[in-house]
Amino acid sequence: DKVIRVVPESERETQILRAAFNRLKVDLWQPSSPFHIVEGAVADVRVPRNTTRSLLPFLQQANIQYTILISDLQQAIGNQTGGRSHRNRRSLSGYNYEVYHSLEEIEDWMHYLNRTYSDLVHMFSVGKSYEGRPLYVLKLGKRSRPYKKAVWIDCGIHAREWIGPAFCQWFVKEALQTYQTDPDMRKMLTQLYFYIMPVFNVDGYHFSWTHDRFWRKTRSKNMRFHCHGVDANRNWKVKWCDEGASLHPCDDTYCGPFPESEPEVKAVAHFLRKHRKQIKAYLSFHAYAQMLLYPYSYKYATIPNFNCVESAAYNAVNALQSAYGIRYRYGPASSTLYVSSGSSMDWAYKNGIPYAFAFELRDTGHFGFLLPEMLIKPTCTETMLAVKNITLHLLKKCH
Repeated sequence: DKVIRVVPESERETQILRAAFNRLKVDLWQPSSPFHIVEGAVADVRVPRNTTRSLLPFLQQANIQYTILISDLQQAIGNQTGGRSHRNRRSLSGYNYEVYHSLEEIEDWMHYLNRTYSDLVHMFSVGKSYEGRPLYVLKLGKRSRPYKKAVWIDCGIHAREWIGPAFCQWFVKEALQTYQTDPDMRKMLTQLYFYIMPVFNVDGYHFSWTHDRFWRKTRSKNMRFHCHGVDANRNWKVKWCDEGASLHPCDDTYCGPFPESEPEVKAVAHFLRKHRKQIKAYLSFHAYAQMLLYPYSYKYATIPNFNCVESAAYNAVNALQSAYGIRYRYGPASSTLYVSSGSSMDWAYKNGIPYAFAFELRDTGHFGFLLPEMLIKPTCTETMLAVKNITLHLLKKCH
């Protein structure tokens, strides 16, 4: 299997690519559906070995330029998760935050923190997944007073975006390790609670470790089409199944049979609704594109508190860049990335959470979903600066 990049240079090329990718059922990495392929914008596509023989000559015949980003995907996957057996992964005191962890390891780690840091960490479940797994959340913060504002952070809505859960774990580690020494972190944990969900789509994430590294959706069954899963970021009750979502169960952006059809989405939506007065920020972590996005996703329109959100994004992106010079684009999701309906970020914003952001972490396609483990640390370090920046912005009044 290969990953290739195409940038259509005309409307003709755009139409040809949309049609070909639809017909061949290739796995689009960027954008998320053929519908979003537009002139002058990057399309990254994973081409199965048996399709390579027909697709690449077809592109050459149509005179459409392409570049090969990853020439041997199997080998690249091996490079990412190879040599796991001899790693010391069981001892939690020496938990390695610079490698990717399976769902079981992440859950063990959460239990361990819950036992070890009971003054700052409280672990609970908001419900069960389609396959019956608990949906764990860590509540992080000093129990300094009964009522505190809160920040919600989730990672891994899309199963194959492994750097997401890695960041959620990194955030918790940083909070616990620097709480004593870093005045900013102390302020954050004293004045706020953080609800952190390291793996939102637990079934999908588990499946991406055991069966298909590039699985995106949940794992619910569709009886009519023998296809599994719904895009958990198209399943929210905000302009549900409108532009940028698919009605077909086999598509990667399938919106589901109805809003909140997925138990994972329903459980988190229920929790957020219940705590909507307390939660002031919603942060969701995705990959890949190096962007910081805010509402709206489903339409081209300016949000009422645009100035506050825009300045928070601007400052967060600059803080992020200060670490390694990585420049993130930022702006409303619809115009910065593409229009998509039924997203968690739009839903959170519509439900009264004034600061709603979606991060698209590294990189911009060289590794795509296979970001090497050696890039976990720099990615998380710079992202941490952005998140702290947004959080501190939240504690200052913005009008």
